[in-house]
Amino acid sequence: MSSLSSQQLIALEEKYGAHNYHPLPVVLSKGKGVHVWDVEGKQYLDFLSAYSAVNQGHCHPKIVKAMQAQAEVLTLTSRAFHNDLLGVFAAYITKLFGYDKVLPMNTGVEACETAFKLARRWGYDVKGIENDKAVIVVCEHNFWGRSIAAISSSTDPSSYHGFGPFVPGIVKIPYNDITALEESLQDKNVAAFMVEPIQGEAGVVVPDDDYLKQVRAVCTKNKVLLIADEVQTGIARTGKLLACDYANIQPDILILGKALSGGTMPVSAVLCSDEIMLCIKPGEHGSTFGGNPLACAVATASLQVVIDEKLADNAHEMGELFRNGLRSLNHPIIESVRGKGLLNAMIIKDSHETEHNWNTDGEIAWNLCLKMRDNGLLAKPTHGNIIRFAPPLVITKNQIEDAVQIIRKSLEDIAPLKN
Repeated sequence: MSSLSSQQLIALEEKYGAHNYHPLPVVLSKGKGVHVWDVEGKQYLDFLSAYSAVNQGHCHPKIVKAMQAQAEVLTLTSRAFHNDLLGVFAAYITKLFGYDKVLPMNTGVEACETAFKLARRWGYDVKGIENDKAVIVVCEHNFWGRSIAAISSSTDPSSYHGFGPFVPGIVKIPYNDITALEESLQDKNVAAFMVEPIQGEAGVVVPDDDYLKQVRAVCTKNKVLLIADEVQTGIARTGKLLACDYANIQPDILILGKALSGGTMPVSAVLCSDEIMLCIKPGEHGSTFGGNPLACAVATASLQVVIDEKLADNAHEMGELFRNGLRSLNHPIIESVRGKGLLNAMIIKDSHETEHNWNTDGEIAWNLCLKMRDNGLLAKPTHGNIIRFAPPLVITKNQIEDAVQIIRKSLEDIAPLKN
């Protein structure tokens, strides 16, 4: 435990760190399972899971054990040499998800960039698109990182404003709109359509039940690759191993990250067929740390925990319980509740007449998160008035019920119901 207080540590970060985040004012120093503790020793239920990177729970003993054991033997060789774990990991993950090849990277945004490059190269080499003319279609309100290609794909001014010029060859269409997709794919230069099965950062936007199945059919018909960005939705978060499994479809390119390491280190992966992957030749793409033996050991252990502990089943069951609990609160500032599995959101009405007279964009949601923090639960708003709830998938029924009661109390604290 730090000898400095939360206020002192926040002040140090403000003085010496970049001001590129607006964190909830809490300083964490320990995590175990669904709980985290601040430097003063207060315990919280973690309902963000590091944006779904900690699906297996904080510091899962099997993942930590695998990490410690490998860290004592060999951590990095670069890809200049082979290591004794990459092939084993590649065989494991490709068989698990049903693909020919995997290209391991580190962060989610690196994996998405990799998918972009694979799709463009496939477009030239296989589909026959004229060189430098390839187009990738994305959805409005998508989020996949902060790289130049990622913000070139964004429709959020806070992501792209002041960072131009942008990457060409990216077309943006409405999410959950199959007609817009069909129209965009009339362009013969389209190589791929990249989509989140559920838009996470946009506020847990769940598409129509038949959307992904229709997307698969339209992409196949037009010889366009379907890229599924499952960095946030994948690895059991939504109640199935992949969110795409709800539609019983297989993307041409699958992107995984976040929980691939159980939150212990950056590990991501891109999976696809030989036809797509082998378009890239030696020396044309890579990463110093991608596929390192430490990452391979950790990722294998992390996936095995998800399977052994049936975390997808638990996410499905606990998600139903949680959404029902939120809806039962029936508080007038709650506009709606939505989600799948343990990726959920509560939409707060933009204004509500209370004794505090709050009526500013996102202020109610922010103050509710502060009050939930005070009462022992951590969550954070996205896009102003949307609060995302995504606890570790190891959460129990009793802990879900405790969380609902904390949210109930917090709502009553900030917006008391009139008698």
